Amino acid sequence: MNRIISYVFVGLISLWILSSTLFVVDQRQFAIVFALGEVKQVIKNPGLYFKLPPPFQNVLFMDNRILTLDTPDADRFITAEKKNILVDAFVKWRIIDPRLYFISFGGDERSLQDRMSQIVKAALNEEITKRTVREVISGERGKVMDAIHKKVGNEAKEIGVEVVDVRLKRVDYVEQISNSVYDRMKSERARVANQLRSTGAAESEKIRADADRQRTVLLAEAYRDAEKIKGAGDAKASQIYAQAFGKSPEFYKFYRSLEAYRASFKNRNDVMVVDPSSEFFKYFKNPVSINSVGQK
Repeated sequence: MNRIISYVFVGLISLWILSSTLFVVDQRQFAIVFALGEVKQVIKNPGLYFKLPPPFQNVLFMDNRILTLDTPDADRFITAEKKNILVDAFVKWRIIDPRLYFISFGGDERSLQDRMSQIVKAALNEEITKRTVREVISGERGKVMDAIHKKVGNEAKEIGVEVVDVRLKRVDYVEQISNSVYDRMKSERARVANQLRSTGAAESEKIRADADRQRTVLLAEAYRDAEKIKGAGDAKASQIYAQAFGKSPEFYKFYRSLEAYRASFKNRNDVMVVDPSSEFFKYFKNPVSINSVGQK
């Protein structure tokens, strides 16, 4: 029984020693093997590896993927025209030299982020102070990012890190400048609106005046045409009357006298004060003349 317990104990000890000498490097990791606190080996390829059991050798794993350094708050910078702007940037980076990275920061990623933040802030300050607000926001934004990428990348290589990309997420005015910019934009829009209104009013008056002129011309032409037609009608009527009068002057006089009688005695209450021997009652007093006219 004691022999079995001894075998089991020896097996467990052997298994522990074996497990402490084997380690696996994932494809997403680097591994640094330390021998008594000294860097013995840097492993960049994934696989199964052997080492001496602790405390003779230890292994430290590092992430070899592309990581992101993103500041939670925007930093304030001063442009070439002495205006304050807020810049929010992020950096994509990865470890390319695990040994140098460990020597620089002891494998502490937080220390690296603080150091990278300082490098990025210094590069941003250097580039923004040489440019105006317009250039930083829109005009030369790409050039600013390229310059910062180059500066940060050169310094990052000295600590075993490669900077993959640097981007400006947001470039904005501080609150006081934003208010003044918005007020200026508002006044500019109001000026343009007033200009458009005045231009529209002038065009409206021009169109209205042209319409009134056309209306006057149309009415004048219509009146002219109407008068011409009326004159032609009056002339035609006069010609017909003249022709009728020329054929039978006595009948024409008789017909016109009948029309005068009809108009004069239209109502029973009409009263006329006329000399009975006047020419008006010629056909009343002379029936023979009436009969003779009818015969003609």
